[in-house]
Amino acid sequence: MSVDLVQEQSVTFESGVRLDSGRILAPVTLVYETYGTLNGERSNAILVEHAWTGDAHLAGKRHEADTRPGWWDAIVGPGRLFDTDRYFVICSNVIGSCFGSTGPTSINPRTGKRYNLSFPVITVRDMVRAQKMLIERLGIERLLTVMGGSMGGMQALEWATQYPDSIASALVLASTPRPSPQAISLNAVARWAIYNDPTWRKGEYKHNPKDGLALARGIGHITFLSDESMNSKFGRRFSAKDGLFDFFGQFEVERYLNYNGYNFVDRFDANSFLYLAKSLDLYDVAWGYESMLEAFSNVTAPIQFYAFSSDWLYPPYQTEEMVTCLEKLGKPVEYHLINSAYGHDAFLLEHETFAPFVRDFLSRVQN
Repeated sequence: MSVDLVQEQSVTFESGVRLDSGRILAPVTLVYETYGTLNGERSNAILVEHAWTGDAHLAGKRHEADTRPGWWDAIVGPGRLFDTDRYFVICSNVIGSCFGSTGPTSINPRTGKRYNLSFPVITVRDMVRAQKMLIERLGIERLLTVMGGSMGGMQALEWATQYPDSIASALVLASTPRPSPQAISLNAVARWAIYNDPTWRKGEYKHNPKDGLALARGIGHITFLSDESMNSKFGRRFSAKDGLFDFFGQFEVERYLNYNGYNFVDRFDANSFLYLAKSLDLYDVAWGYESMLEAFSNVTAPIQFYAFSSDWLYPPYQTEEMVTCLEKLGKPVEYHLINSAYGHDAFLLEHETFAPFVRDFLSRVQN
């Protein structure tokens, strides 16, 4: 059963947040949604972190005519994995995004104009610093768990290492301690696509640079899938609308990338895409430490990790490196490798594969 209609909320911190770059971003607004009820002990709060181009709309609908529920609607609601009869679920949009939280599309109070490329470079750790302020504003001292996949998993790792006393557990899915050179290179090519769109104008565009952003999104989509899922979904089928020897004729997989790329332009900002891609590339759980061992030495909460067999963007060996590190330190850690053909997107598409493990994990955390 899905949650009822939900309302977007926001909070603004006038004093802002000091970033890893040393700059102060102020004021800072965070948009968020909540589901369920916070109990009297304020001990049933779960923070769900979104991935690269996600938003705070995790579950439910915002109005009766809404045709699309939240991006992870299947796991939130009465009787679902995050049962809103038991848990108070929070999802916050990250800074740097374009869905209401402070980012390059926001108005710079010093100029009265959009930040665009005057917006400071932010890190995943900066995102979590801002979220920590939100959680404190909500009067929550300790989260029952923080959960996320991909960039959301990076945020969960930051909670575990930077604010160990503020969480009782963490759930990290399809993530990495630091993106590989291959992952960085794919983001670099996506950036070039935007930079080389003449309508981008070094970030000072009036309208989204649609061709560059659509191409960048298409590159991203390739990394979210797997060879097996592409074969299953598209094979080598040629578009029925095109002749096989038409020069501009397309395979079905080409049409898919084109469709998703240009749809993306209508809902996401190019500069936000670039800033969040930079945040992903810069991510290193051991940043500021001598080693990953030192970074994970701060961890006190049990962490449950998930990797997916066909994920080639953040492959299982990267998750296993973190698990091994935590085991060496004697930290409470659990690892599940899920056999899946869906690639990196498996964490969004196959919640039923990990839901039983998560339920068991939360029952032990609460006892």
